[in-house]
Amino acid sequence: MPHVLIIHEVAAYPAWKQIFDQAAEIRKRAGEISYQLLRYDDDVNNIVHFSAWDSLDNARRFFESAELVEIRKQAGVKAPEFIYLQEIERGVL
Repeated sequence: MPHVLIIHEVAAYPAWKQIFDQAAEIRKRAGEISYQLLRYDDDVNNIVHFSAWDSLDNARRFFESAELVEIRKQAGVKAPEFIYLQEIERGVL
């Protein structure tokens, strides 16, 4: 399964989260299947967004779109790092 790992700092988590939630339908239409949000233990404004996608092509198209660039600006995202991944194994211990 294709995944995307995004690491970024935000100006203020509550404001970012509100815009993130408002974009849920846009993300779903683009091909996002599921997501997890994590934060750094010592910094509530350093966010990790880990998501499963229907294809990496759709994920790249979405994350590189002009629409999302504008949404990130509105959300106060600073220098996001995108890592595109293919799952090779999953397990539970």
